[in-house]
Amino acid sequence: MMKLFPQGLFLALTSATLLNSNTVLSADYKVANQQEYAEALSSIDKGDSIILANGVWNDFEILFEGKGSKDQPITLMPETKGQVILSGQSNLRLAGEHLVVSGLVFKNGYTPTSAVISYRKSKQKLANYTRVTEVVIDNFSNPERFENDYWVAMYGKHNRFDHNHLEGKLNKGVTMAVRLNTPESRENYHRIDHNYFGPRPILGSNGGETLRVGTSHYSLSDSFTTVENNYFDRCDGELEIISNKSGNNKLIGNVFFESRGTLTMRHGNDNTVSENVFFGNGVDHTGGIRLINKRQTIKNNYMEGLAGYRFGGALVVMNGVPNSSINRYHQVEDSFIENNTLVNSDHIQLAAGSDAERSAVPIRTTFKNNIIFNDNKKDTFTVYDDVSGIAFENNVLNKVEKPTIAGGFVSKELTMKRADNGLMYTVGEPKSVGVSQSLKPIQKNQVGVSWYPKPGPKKVFDKGQIITVKAGIDTLPKAVASAKDGDTLVLSAGDYSVSRTMVLDKAVTVKAASVIKPLNVTISYQRGALFEIQHGGSLKLQGLKISGSESPDSSNNRVIRTVRRSMLTNYNLVVDNVEVVDLDVNHSFTFLSVGKGTFADNIEITNSHFKNITGYILALAEESDDDGIYNAEYVTIKNSTFENVQGAVLNFYRGGRDESTFGPHLDMSGNLLSNVGNGKRNKAEAAVRLQGVQVTSIKDNEFKNTPAINIIHTVGEPRTRIEKNRFIATPVPTVVELNSDEENTAIIVDNLVKVK
Repeated sequence: MMKLFPQGLFLALTSATLLNSNTVLSADYKVANQQEYAEALSSIDKGDSIILANGVWNDFEILFEGKGSKDQPITLMPETKGQVILSGQSNLRLAGEHLVVSGLVFKNGYTPTSAVISYRKSKQKLANYTRVTEVVIDNFSNPERFENDYWVAMYGKHNRFDHNHLEGKLNKGVTMAVRLNTPESRENYHRIDHNYFGPRPILGSNGGETLRVGTSHYSLSDSFTTVENNYFDRCDGELEIISNKSGNNKLIGNVFFESRGTLTMRHGNDNTVSENVFFGNGVDHTGGIRLINKRQTIKNNYMEGLAGYRFGGALVVMNGVPNSSINRYHQVEDSFIENNTLVNSDHIQLAAGSDAERSAVPIRTTFKNNIIFNDNKKDTFTVYDDVSGIAFENNVLNKVEKPTIAGGFVSKELTMKRADNGLMYTVGEPKSVGVSQSLKPIQKNQVGVSWYPKPGPKKVFDKGQIITVKAGIDTLPKAVASAKDGDTLVLSAGDYSVSRTMVLDKAVTVKAASVIKPLNVTISYQRGALFEIQHGGSLKLQGLKISGSESPDSSNNRVIRTVRRSMLTNYNLVVDNVEVVDLDVNHSFTFLSVGKGTFADNIEITNSHFKNITGYILALAEESDDDGIYNAEYVTIKNSTFENVQGAVLNFYRGGRDESTFGPHLDMSGNLLSNVGNGKRNKAEAAVRLQGVQVTSIKDNEFKNTPAINIIHTVGEPRTRIEKNRFIATPVPTVVELNSDEENTAIIVDNLVKVK
C-alpha cells in the first residue's frame, strides 16, 4: 500500500491550518490487493481517497465505510477510470456519510448478496449524503434466471446516483430500487440523474422493472426522490419501466427510447411527472405514462410513435378498487393531465382495467391543454367506464371525425413541424397548448460515462464470418465447435452424418449453399438431440433437410432442445425452408423442446415441411407454476406444411393472472396441417393449444383431419383472431374464458368448416 501526498499539498494545508484549526490533511492510499484495501479503510479520514490499482479484482466484496464531510468527502476511485474491473462474486456496500465512489466497472460476474451496490452495510448502518458516479454495471447477472437481486439498492437519505451506466440485467429483480423499509430511509431526498439505463431484455415474468421507487407496503409514505435527466434505452424487462410506489417524487426530464412498457404511478400520492420524452418509433408495446392514485401531476410530457395498448398505452388512466388494500389499485383522484403532446401514438386508455374489482372510476381530475395528433386522424381514446369525473378542457385533436369524447376537445386540421429540439409542434396553434417549446430532451451522449461504449442496434445472426463446410461424417459438429458468435456455416451439397449433440453457446446460422428443390443437403444424427441451445446460444437453419431415421431407438428424442435447467440469456430460433422428416423411430420424438426457466425472444418457422413425427413440433409448456411465466415472447409459423404429426404443432402455456407482461404472441398463417394431433400421447389434445397467450392471429390456414384448436384465456384482454381458415374434418376452435364474464372474447370470423 502506498500513501501518497500530492506535490505541494502539505505546504498549502499547513498555511490553511494557521487560519482554520479544523482543517485535516488529506491523503491518497493506493492499494493493489484486498488486504491493502482493508488496511487503508481502517486509516481513512475526512478528505482521504482510496485508489484501486488498475486490473481485474476478482471476488471482491467491498465495504466502503467512513465519515467524511460536505467539503471533504472520502473517495473510492480507480487508478484510471474504467480500468478497475470488479469480477466474479463482487459487490459494493456503502455506510457512513459524505462518501464518493467513482469510475469502477462491474463485469463478468454477479453479486453473491441481494445487491451489486447497496447504500448500507446493515439494517442499522446506512449511507447518507453519499454519491456513486461514473460506475458501470454490465451484464453482471446471477446465472439463475429467477434468482432475485438488485443491481443498485438505495437506502439512507440525501444520496445521489448519477452519470452511471447500467446495461443488460438478465435475471429477475429490479435493476435499481429506492428502498423505504425503515424510517431512516423514508423522506430521503435522493437524486437519481444523468444515468444511462441500457437495454434490458424481456424477462417473460413479473420482476423486470428498470427502476422502482418504494414498494406497495410503504407506498403511503413519502420518498421525496428526484429521478431526473436519465436515458432509458430499450428497457424491455416488463410492463413497468419505472415503477413509482411512494409519494412526493419528481420524475422529470427523462427520455425513454424504444422501451416496452410505461412510466407507472403504481402506488403513492402527490407525485410529479413532467418534461419526459418517449420515442417509441412504432416498436411493439412501447408505452408512455400510467396514472393511478391521488394528486398526481402529469404535465409537459412528449410521446411519439408509441404502439402500446391497454395498460401499456401512451397515456393510461386506471380504475381503482373501492377501499383498496395498500397493494392493489387506489382510485385516481384530484390529478392533473396538462400540456402534454402525443404524436402518432396508438392508444389513450381511460378507466382502464375496469372490472368487478376495479370499479372506482377517476374523480376530480383535469385533462387540459393537451395535443393529440395522428397522421391517420385516428381516434386514439378507449373509454372503459364512466369518465365524468375527468374534466376535459381546451384539448386539440387532428381532425378526428367522430371523437369518443367531444366535450373539451377541438378537432381540426393540424400541421406539425419538427423543431430543433427533435420534437414535433403544431404550426399556428397557441403555445399554451401541448408541450413547451423550451423542452430539451437529454441526449444519449449526455448521460452515463464517456469512456464506456453504449450498445448499438442488436443483431443476432449473420454478423460474423462465412465458413464453408463439406459433406461427410462429423464435419458439421467440428465447424459448429470452431464457429464464433454470429458466424454462418454454408453447407455444400451432400449428406452430413452427426454422431454427437452440437452445443450452441453462440448464435450460429447453418444454411445450404444453394436452396433448391428438392433440398440437396441432408443432416442425420445418432444422438438424442441434434442441437442443444445453451446460455448465449441461438440458431438459424435455412435450406436443409433433417432426418431422424438414424436417431436412437428410444423415446423423447429431439431435433433441438434447450438446456434442461434455467437459462439466463434469451435465445432466437429461425427455421426457414427446412424439411424435417422421419422423427418416428420411437414415440414422443419432438422438433423443439425447452427447459423450465428458458426463454426465447423469437421462434420462427417459415416455408418449411414437417412429416412423420411422433411428438410435438414446438413444445412450449414447461412453465406450469401459474406465476405468469412463459417460454417464448414471439412465435411465428407461416407458409409451412405439417403431415402425420402425432402431437400438436404448438403447445404454448402461460398460467396465472399476473398482468406485468405483454406476451406471449402467436402469428400463424398460410399453413397446411394434415392428420396432426391425433396421437394417443398428445397431452395437448389439440392440433394447437394456447393457454394464456395474449396476442394470437391464426389466419388463412387449412386444418385437415385434426382435433380442434384449443384456446384458454386467462388474464387481461387477450387479442385473439381466428379468421379465413379452412377446417376440413376438423372441429371448430374452442375458447374458454377463465377470468372474464364474457362468453368468448375471441374474434372468430370468415372460416370455412367442412364435416368431411
